[in-house]
Amino acid sequence: MGQWRKYAGNPVLGDPEMGTCFDVFVARQGGDYQMYFSWRPKKSIAVCRSADGVHWGAPEILLAPRPESGWEDDVNRNCVLYRDGRWHMWYTGQARGYSWIGYAVSDDGHRFRRASDQPVLFSERPFEGMSVMNPFVLWDEKRRVYRMWYSAGETYEPNVLCYAESVDGLNWKKLPANPIYVADKNNAWEQQRVGGCQVIRCGGWYYLFYIGYEDIDTARIGVARSKNGVTGWQRYRGNPIVSPAAGEWDADACYKPFALPDEENDCWLLWYNGRHENREYIGLALHDGLDLGFEDV
Repeated sequence: MGQWRKYAGNPVLGDPEMGTCFDVFVARQGGDYQMYFSWRPKKSIAVCRSADGVHWGAPEILLAPRPESGWEDDVNRNCVLYRDGRWHMWYTGQARGYSWIGYAVSDDGHRFRRASDQPVLFSERPFEGMSVMNPFVLWDEKRRVYRMWYSAGETYEPNVLCYAESVDGLNWKKLPANPIYVADKNNAWEQQRVGGCQVIRCGGWYYLFYIGYEDIDTARIGVARSKNGVTGWQRYRGNPIVSPAAGEWDADACYKPFALPDEENDCWLLWYNGRHENREYIGLALHDGLDLGFEDV
């Protein structure tokens, strides 16, 4: 069992010329990595590619804003799923202080077209506040459903994590017992709110990597696990696993994790966006060994 350590050459993506890059989703295909990220100066979702997860090529915009829609002045915070020969993207559209979740598809992974002119998920319950955002979707082959974990609450930073299911990716049914994951007031580092999660199924568990907020401007990364991905969450006792470092590029906050196990090299890779004042870029943290250190229950 190892500890998470930050890559010495951080940040791995973003600089003053590129501007703010945040909320990544990373996929691996044919040995290479594809990083889908939110590109704030362009108000768009972009992708860049890497052979090692550290050195990234030039970004390519995949989905641009659509102000005429009334809900997509900015598009960001996406996830991507490849299934049945097609790329599926769920993303966040933002306008007028609100956020919604949209859906787009692609046959080649480059040219995405919106599957609906309207959001496929929107705020409708008191705990969802003004926004639903940060979708993360897995396909459950056994049950033949899409499973979505998403953030909800305020627009600047969400407050809780929620869950919904769909058979077609367009029409979603929210779990009556939402929200499924909330801040633990007894943990100072996540006492105010939680948000921005990734879920990965590994070794019979669903692992939830998420943002915990000490206050609205101070964020760290934690991990929890559950047998069904909805209830019975067990927080890792060593949380938080990634924290701001004084005087560094991520001195104020560490946001939106995305972790992948690397069996070949017996480690985990975790990308996240770090913030120092108004600068926000993408960094990498690594964990030696595949055992994340949870106690058996």
